[in-house]
Amino acid sequence: MEEFELIAKTFQGLEEVLAKELVALGANNVQLGRRMVSFTGDKALMYKANFHLRTAVRILKPILHFKASNADEVYNVVKSVEWEQYLDSNSTFSVDSVVYSDVFRHSKFVAYRVKDAIADYFNEKTGERPSVRLNNPDLVFHIHIAGEECTLAFDSSGESLHRRGYRVETGAAPINEVLAAGMIMLTGWNGECDFIDPMCGSGTIPIEAALIARNIAPGVYRQGYAFEKWKDFDSELFRSIYEDDSAEREFKHKIYGYDVDGRMVACARRNVKSAMMGDIVEIECRDIKDFAEPAEPALMVVNPPYGERLVLENLLQVYKELGSRLKHSFQGNEAWIISSSYDCFDQVGLKASARIPLYNGDLDCEFRKYELFQGKYKGFRTDGNELKKDFAPLKRKSRLTGVDGETRPPRRERADDGFSSEIDSDSMRRRRELESYFGTAKARRIVVGGDRARDNEERPERSQRKPYGNRKAGGEGRPERKYGNRREGGDGRQNERRGGNFYGKVGDEAPRRRDGAGGYRKPGNDFKPLRGGKRDKR
Repeated sequence: MEEFELIAKTFQGLEEVLAKELVALGANNVQLGRRMVSFTGDKALMYKANFHLRTAVRILKPILHFKASNADEVYNVVKSVEWEQYLDSNSTFSVDSVVYSDVFRHSKFVAYRVKDAIADYFNEKTGERPSVRLNNPDLVFHIHIAGEECTLAFDSSGESLHRRGYRVETGAAPINEVLAAGMIMLTGWNGECDFIDPMCGSGTIPIEAALIARNIAPGVYRQGYAFEKWKDFDSELFRSIYEDDSAEREFKHKIYGYDVDGRMVACARRNVKSAMMGDIVEIECRDIKDFAEPAEPALMVVNPPYGERLVLENLLQVYKELGSRLKHSFQGNEAWIISSSYDCFDQVGLKASARIPLYNGDLDCEFRKYELFQGKYKGFRTDGNELKKDFAPLKRKSRLTGVDGETRPPRRERADDGFSSEIDSDSMRRRRELESYFGTAKARRIVVGGDRARDNEERPERSQRKPYGNRKAGGEGRPERKYGNRREGGDGRQNERRGGNFYGKVGDEAPRRRDGAGGYRKPGNDFKPLRGGKRDKR
């Protein structure tokens, strides 16, 4: 078969994992980009990529590369394509757009011009035009613009590939299936031991672990793909890919999911049943405080609440208890935790051996690895072990710079192309920038709110503080403040008012003024406040 260019889109931080998946499928010319991996392959590989890839969000087939400096040039180039080979006047289509450019300020306007070019082409040729349909169209076009470089592609996936189809119910903040699978694959786990998620929520991570353990393609639950409506769709070829289960394997261990919320446990059990993984996945209602040491070696992957979408009063205590259970009940095993909060990570109380930047939706997170050894770290080192960083953190030059140096546009100029990693979060990035300038301790005080986060050990000893004497007893220390006449240099506090301000010399008569009680006061009288803000004579 003829090979052509393809693009697989993913979340930031999962590009290398996706590239390994593509190589395993037989892709050629694999090249990494920002939130995408480009490769070449034939029609069969395009079908396999949609069906088998766990960390891809969608698969695009580019049909046109060109340069344009304005929307009219985009219109002219798109209109010059012979569109009869792809669709006809009875077809339906939609246009999605992503723009990183100072020239094109509105991504939706670019999509409108692409739509107009296709419609006008058929109007001039046949007098009829294809219809635009947002839901379930025959063809989905994707226009991507970076600077003046434009790429027009077919979206072969249709609905985002993270929508596997096995979830029948979710909680308040479910983790994306692509992210869950990517996290598991980053750990290197491939079903060689038990797997534990002590905060499983709706069960996404245990189910994705079960699919990886048995090497079942995530596309088995989907109802359809966009390429099935293309003119050159080969149904026999796709059926052979869909029905091929020769790579599936047996899993001899167990996958455990726990959650303290009984409603989420019931939800997770329904999702596990929908995925037909009930024989290897066990879901129980259990608090992290009750976590017991597993009988067999196990890997743990945890997605605890961050305090962003789910607000918990005892959020820091949850991480503290998690770290305690890892230290005392998970020795000799490996645990991975993802979170967007440095303060929460600090409560774990363990040293991470690897830190991987990831995005969970629009939250800038870190995925940290903890190796739980028995005894003391010194003895662990003596036995020839070493905590190694398996993955180096991605380089980020600034808030508006990508991993490969490509400038990111402001949030209002970005378009959502079907997955939330296009949106950036500034919270953790701001924290890192502050730490680079002021250090960790001062950055924490700035972010949290000044003196409220100041540690006691950072305050000087009482004997070293500035000596302020007892003002009532006349002690030495704080100097006595004198209130002189600002206009004439008087020594005492002024007792004459004009508009509520002191002025004049001591003893000068102040103008008569109505008091808060409704009467008149005379110069020299003292007043005391009463309830309600009124004043009266003593």
